[in-house]
Amino acid sequence: MLIKKAPEKFNARENLSIFLAGSIEMGKAEDWQKRVTKQFEPYDVLILNPRRDDWDSSWVQSINDPQFSEQVSWELEAQESCDIILMYFSPETQAPITLLEFGLFANSGKLRVCCPEGYWRKGNIEVCCDRYNIPLYTDLDLMTDTIIEEVYARLQLKQE
Repeated sequence: MLIKKAPEKFNARENLSIFLAGSIEMGKAEDWQKRVTKQFEPYDVLILNPRRDDWDSSWVQSINDPQFSEQVSWELEAQESCDIILMYFSPETQAPITLLEFGLFANSGKLRVCCPEGYWRKGNIEVCCDRYNIPLYTDLDLMTDTIIEEVYARLQLKQE
């Protein structure tokens, strides 16, 4: 397994690649990316994690702020080029950027979504997932286990 965090350079075509989209919200959400990443350790995959170690909340959320612009561009590039987008809506957050990304990639065929009970817009997520045939889970570990099965199958086919 290879892990790349924003803003590290990556090549999403070298390995099966998984982008970890979802709640961060300035630390309101648990570091669920660390837990999910650990589950993929035995597999030959590239994990693209937007939760950067050197995030600075003083960055101005503007295209004119080079660090902020670099972060958003990295996330968009990673989602556009990856194979799977694992998306988690933590009930402790509103996750407006995750909702934006959900809309951007709803028709991509890449989304696998986890939206537990208690998320403030769970109904909207359910209706959109149903409409666009996006796999929807209410438990993060169950979703991760299912994606691991999908990854294993894809890697087996690649070896044949």
